[in-house]
Amino acid sequence: MGSCVSTDVSQEVEERKRSAQIDKQIEEDQRRAQKICKVLLLGSGESGKSTIVRQMKIIHQNGYTHDELALYRRHIYKNLLESIKGLLDGMSQLNLSLVKEENKAYVLFLNDVQLDMDPKVKLDPEVTVAISSVYNDPIMEEVRERQTEFYLMDSAIYFLDAVERIGANDFLPTEGDVLRARIKTTGIFETKFPTNQLMIHMFDVGGQRSERKKWIHCFEGVTLIIFCVALSEYDQVLLEDSGQNRMLESMILFDSVVNSRWFVRTSIVLFLNKIDIFQEKLKKVALSSWFHDYDGGDDLHKAAKFILWRFTQLNRSGLNIYPHLTQATNTSNIRLVFAAVEETILQNSLKDSGIL
Repeated sequence: MGSCVSTDVSQEVEERKRSAQIDKQIEEDQRRAQKICKVLLLGSGESGKSTIVRQMKIIHQNGYTHDELALYRRHIYKNLLESIKGLLDGMSQLNLSLVKEENKAYVLFLNDVQLDMDPKVKLDPEVTVAISSVYNDPIMEEVRERQTEFYLMDSAIYFLDAVERIGANDFLPTEGDVLRARIKTTGIFETKFPTNQLMIHMFDVGGQRSERKKWIHCFEGVTLIIFCVALSEYDQVLLEDSGQNRMLESMILFDSVVNSRWFVRTSIVLFLNKIDIFQEKLKKVALSSWFHDYDGGDDLHKAAKFILWRFTQLNRSGLNIYPHLTQATNTSNIRLVFAAVEETILQNSLKDSGIL
């Protein structure tokens, strides 16, 4: 009988040990889950979402290696060619013509250029000469002055100004080139990186209308949404719908996100992006021409505050919204802003865990 009692006690001790180990494992899993924060990057096309992701690599993942930079070479070549074609399309829309006769032949040549997308293949020197010559045609000064009247990629002038550097045989893209490269995001891309106290899982999804149906798969368990708005798009139309103003489209999208049943407990960080382009555009294109209830002239802070007000008015769910003025291509700016975002994420994590 004594032996049976001893066996029962021994089994009970073992069961308690196993139970304690299971409880400990559950606690560790919960702590680990609390430290993993799912961040969703949303916004319409060309609002700067992918640039933010590239900045995270620079800030939190030791930047780009030589080989990684080389892979962007083909995208830079493509952007360069698209940029000169964008100016030529704008020239046609403005009913202007090239001044130099030889540039007309170069245009025909550029229209037939097919780029090799192998990142090891360098840009044909003839393409460099043609782009440089057309870009420096006297008429292009007027075309550039009127670039708000037609669609032109934000980084077009940046790349065209660097045509000789980009066309050099030893060209290797810089991190600045990478940040300005326009590469359409299709599908969903996840980036993981550690911060001081958290592991961030950031999801970048395509912003064009055709891509938005894929967002639904990312919604569960989101800690924070970063919604990107390009301030400079107030006078532009969508690439996929020339009848829709980009800023209004962004507001419609923000409305659907901030009032969604999926995000009733989610905080929103609102990146009012492209502040540098916005500041320059305000001097040339009146915000009041597109938003008639605005009366602040070309004052940067009044204009940004007005657009922020338009977005916050859409927040019928009463979610916490944390706005930031950003220039996604400026690493110092994004480093400073994201430090504040990390603090917001940490505070939300502590609240969810019941510590705050």
